[in-house]
Amino acid sequence: MMRILTLSSLFPDASRPVFGPFVERQTMGIAAHTGVDLRVVAPLGIPPFPLSLHPRYADLRDLPAEESWQGIPVYRPRFSHIPGVDGRFDVACMVRRLKPLLIKLRREFPFDLIDAEFFFPDGPAAVALGRYFGVPVSIKARGADIHFWGTNPATADQVRHAGQTADGLLAVSGAIKADMVKLGMPADRILVHYTGVDLDRFQPRDRARTKAMLGIDGPLITSVGALIARKGQVILIEALPALPGATLVLIGKGEDQPALAARAAALGVNDRVIFTGSVGPDKIAEWLGAADVMALPTASEGLANAWVEALASGTPVVTCDVGGAREIIDLPAAGHLVDRTPEAFAAAINSVLASPPDQSAVRACAERFTWARNTEALYAHFSTLLGR
Repeated sequence: MMRILTLSSLFPDASRPVFGPFVERQTMGIAAHTGVDLRVVAPLGIPPFPLSLHPRYADLRDLPAEESWQGIPVYRPRFSHIPGVDGRFDVACMVRRLKPLLIKLRREFPFDLIDAEFFFPDGPAAVALGRYFGVPVSIKARGADIHFWGTNPATADQVRHAGQTADGLLAVSGAIKADMVKLGMPADRILVHYTGVDLDRFQPRDRARTKAMLGIDGPLITSVGALIARKGQVILIEALPALPGATLVLIGKGEDQPALAARAAALGVNDRVIFTGSVGPDKIAEWLGAADVMALPTASEGLANAWVEALASGTPVVTCDVGGAREIIDLPAAGHLVDRTPEAFAAAINSVLASPPDQSAVRACAERFTWARNTEALYAHFSTLLGR
């Protein structure tokens, strides 16, 4: 039996049920494998007193220190996160807090391997803990953890060192693997590990009927992603005047929402923009099944799960040529890769609306991304590390 300790600061909890959903789904898959026994440690970064009393941390403070989540034992230790220093001390604080917890946990669960599910701060912390406990370490790179933390002066050296010393590395796309190699990480230790998609939940629907159920009339453009500058939703709002009669649905929440709403009002298209906030996967599947296009003007990405979910729903994608986009949008039916401008997005979306691809052809572009394949690849990766 393979005993895996998954370390993930990106993992859902009662206060954030849709936080890190793809880490959760991957973890559930490998935990259900007959050859695996698994525990999750999901650290929570909270500032020292008195900043810890800020209302934004109230829900985190109230979470149980230990619980069962989807049938998996999960530990939620708190570590000191120092605001205003770009995460410089997060690794040291996390290791200091986790070491006594893992010493205690190892008496009842002698884990064989540490699986870090995000590169920072999880990766460097996992390397330090792996060295202490004498077990191999795997780190998965997902995108922003390499593009931001791997280039941030306060954390870049920690990310690079973790990548150079971990026993095995995973990348969500070939493009992210190339970026990791550029940072000095060994290519022969990096496995491209694609995401999965729930092909039962995300599938083609009767668009006209689904739109009617959602109260939509006319062309529908859906965008799935946090409302932050990097995702570029303002570009879609600025493209709307060139998309007559189209409705834009923005799924997600984030600090940019007030500015996006203001821009929509300034352009006179606010009556054609819908903000849903954070919603569960069933509602995302409904919106994607109704959409004529899923558009995401992102500036950087590892491999956006929203791309794969849209394709599985029979909905073509218009996005930028970033990260693993070319590994997903690799057939004409899948959609278009365009420049990050309102004009380019409007032209591509109008092209799809004028000549929509067959839903089954779009769906076929996603059928290689299954969670079963994801689980078997992960199990083989862990087996290789333990076999060494």
